[in-house]
Amino acid sequence: MARLSRAPSWKSPRSGASFQPSLPARPPSPKNSLNVLLVMCLLLKTCELKSANTSKPNILLIMADDLGIGDLGCYGNDTLRTPNIDRLAEEGVRLTQHLAAAPLCTPSRAAFLTGRHAFRSGKWHQGVNCASSTDHCHHPLHHGFDYFYGMPFTLVNDCHPDRRPEVDAGLRARLWLYTQVMALGVLTTVAGKAYGLISVSWKLVLSVATLVLLFFTSWYASFGFVRRWNCILMRNHEVTEQPMVLERAASLVLEEAVSFIARNKRGPFLLFVSLLHVHVPLVTTERFLGKSQHGLYGDNVEEMDWLVGEILNAVEEHGLKNTTLTYFTSDHGGHLEARDGHVQLGGWNGIYRGGKGMAGWEGGIRVPGIFRWPGVLSAGRVVHEPTSLMDVFPTVVQLAGGQVPQDRVIDGRSLLPLLRGDAEHSAHEFLFHYCGQYLHAARWHEKDSGRLWKVHYTTPRFHPEGAGACHSSGVCPCSGAGVIHHDPPLLFDLSGDPSEARPLSPDAAHLYREAVARVGRAVREHRASVSPAPAQLSFRHVAWTPWLQPCCGAFPFCACSRDVGPGET
Repeated sequence: MARLSRAPSWKSPRSGASFQPSLPARPPSPKNSLNVLLVMCLLLKTCELKSANTSKPNILLIMADDLGIGDLGCYGNDTLRTPNIDRLAEEGVRLTQHLAAAPLCTPSRAAFLTGRHAFRSGKWHQGVNCASSTDHCHHPLHHGFDYFYGMPFTLVNDCHPDRRPEVDAGLRARLWLYTQVMALGVLTTVAGKAYGLISVSWKLVLSVATLVLLFFTSWYASFGFVRRWNCILMRNHEVTEQPMVLERAASLVLEEAVSFIARNKRGPFLLFVSLLHVHVPLVTTERFLGKSQHGLYGDNVEEMDWLVGEILNAVEEHGLKNTTLTYFTSDHGGHLEARDGHVQLGGWNGIYRGGKGMAGWEGGIRVPGIFRWPGVLSAGRVVHEPTSLMDVFPTVVQLAGGQVPQDRVIDGRSLLPLLRGDAEHSAHEFLFHYCGQYLHAARWHEKDSGRLWKVHYTTPRFHPEGAGACHSSGVCPCSGAGVIHHDPPLLFDLSGDPSEARPLSPDAAHLYREAVARVGRAVREHRASVSPAPAQLSFRHVAWTPWLQPCCGAFPFCACSRDVGPGET
């Protein structure tokens, strides 16, 4: 800003020479003094507003579920109507290489460090209890949030009474296998006892056989409770609906989010809305059914856009637009294996290969990334640098004036320099792509040349042969017979081949060897920084501890419907 004490200069319209006009000899008139005072007040007010706008804004994080990057108008789709998300992109910054990685935990960890009212609405998806049905050790309220409303678990077809179950069917198949193995063990023991080959009492043999029979009989009888146990709504620590009514769940989540904004409009606040859309079973209200060009999935996408619009409207109605950083993304790419017979129920990933659950292929990990903060972030700006959902954590912490933990490796990097235009390149030189606990691929952003290399060590084995997904299993496996290990690894130049259609040949000796060797060194350094942790998404946790399920009523006959308004307890 120019100093007020310095007289402005003009250029002569003829010569182009500049000159300084002489200051008036007489004192300024009262009218001139008033004008100067008004200008100074306006400048001071502008600075005050800018300062308020840039210091500790409200933070609104909205995450869709399994939305394909090609499903939005702002990412090239011209057949689905997504005006609210498109407007968000027009008024903010759009990322074209935003990559899925640990999506659900990053904003949750940030809630601890923001020092503000924090509300998690929608899906939690990180567990609830450890040793009892009431210890709530993994609950959002134990992870920095002041308030929670939504599903503690994920959304599956089992939650819809008219859809073919998926969790039920998977558990039934696995338990049938275990039943056969244990029955074979019991029969072998009986035969050994009958022929005198083993010395155990008949009482012990019969007791074990009875226990095995009772256990699996009880589990098979409990399959009807999958919907009742897993498809529930909670407000803070209380189960409010078990099983939940899917048709109204999204509207309840929206109502809670809008109510939170109204209650905390004096801010600053952190609101993380984890949408149930557009995950199967694609529950869509009558208002949007049959309205899109892409069947039930398209209807669900357009309803999702309306939900986002309602949240944005609440922000604007309370005058918070300019003091709120709004972020929109998805946790995965489109789910290609989601089908109902021959009807596709998953999203479209544009030119990118693969989909949800395929840790390496771009279609599974490239997701929308949109940030809006009027007055701070330039409207309509597009950033083509590699970024990650892991970056949300340090970004939110920095905005809140906190500090990320110093006692561990934090893979994310604050996005603020890149979003503001203060940095030309992403802070990431390498990014690593996991399927479960298995590293499948890694990328190298060669900043000097601007090229982007991608190395695949493991890829899923698509089936049926020639398909672009794992249609016979519902989602591609991470290991075992369902994957292909590449030696030498596959190498793609994403700068010119973003659809990963043309792997570079190892015969291109110098180029191939240099890129693979450089990424290989980075992978080794990365592995050395990783500490192993016990697997929590295991069959043992699901099958052997059913009593840890949140339950209102007598387990296993859990049932309730408590109609409590937003913000009430």
